[in-house]
Amino acid sequence: MFELKKILASVVMPLPALLILGFAGLMLVMFTRKRKTGCVIILFSYVTLFLASFQPVSSRLLMPLERQYHSFLPIEGNIDYILVLGNGHVVDDSLPPTSQISRTALMRLAEGIRINRMYPGSKLILSGYAGGTGISHARMLAKVALSLGVAKSDIVLMETARDTWEEARQTAAFVGQDRLVVVTSASHMPRAMLEFKMAGLNPIPAPTNYLAQKNIKQFWVKYTPGSQYLEQTEIYWHETLGRFWHYLKDWAASQEAAVSKNEMTTL
Repeated sequence: MFELKKILASVVMPLPALLILGFAGLMLVMFTRKRKTGCVIILFSYVTLFLASFQPVSSRLLMPLERQYHSFLPIEGNIDYILVLGNGHVVDDSLPPTSQISRTALMRLAEGIRINRMYPGSKLILSGYAGGTGISHARMLAKVALSLGVAKSDIVLMETARDTWEEARQTAAFVGQDRLVVVTSASHMPRAMLEFKMAGLNPIPAPTNYLAQKNIKQFWVKYTPGSQYLEQTEIYWHETLGRFWHYLKDWAASQEAAVSKNEMTTL
């Protein structure tokens, strides 16, 4: 089920979905008599791809999601654990450790280390499974953290969690009622907080990796379509699908519970 979810999510991302749609339109133009329909489909895919890569559109979509939580500021008392949610990595010993984890993962880890140094004695929980690479993402994050001066005794690995749902539940079982900070991308934080609260936790959010900006002064940067703006649109769509999947699972669980309750009443 997990692999199927990832495959379906990849296919319906804006870029692959629009390319498939445009290709279908091209096939209609080339091999059928429905050329007008094919041209309309190609035009739709082209215009939509342009809008998805256009900063005024992409930032307007992503910014409300990113700004739901403020960045982490020092708070009173101690912090017991700082959880850094996983993202992605490659295994290539010819590269420095900082280049083997994704840009998003590096931003999350840097924020986690920053908070860890603000609260001596806190533990850094690094999360993420192997994803077919032979080494877990959590271990790759630990490799980078050690190279940046984090003490080995301050690192805890969570190497089997594959998504936020599993990360929330494994963390709840480990930290209990201890004070927890969750570090993830600003765009992912609303969904992450939802999952952790469903798992019975009330963590302190520490969003990072803000991408959407409104104060771009250079018009050639703001109004020229770019891959970085397409990435923003894809992140927004990914999080939208993630919330839909969460509510779908929640609905399925409630239906299963209702059926079980009816069966128990019958007995």
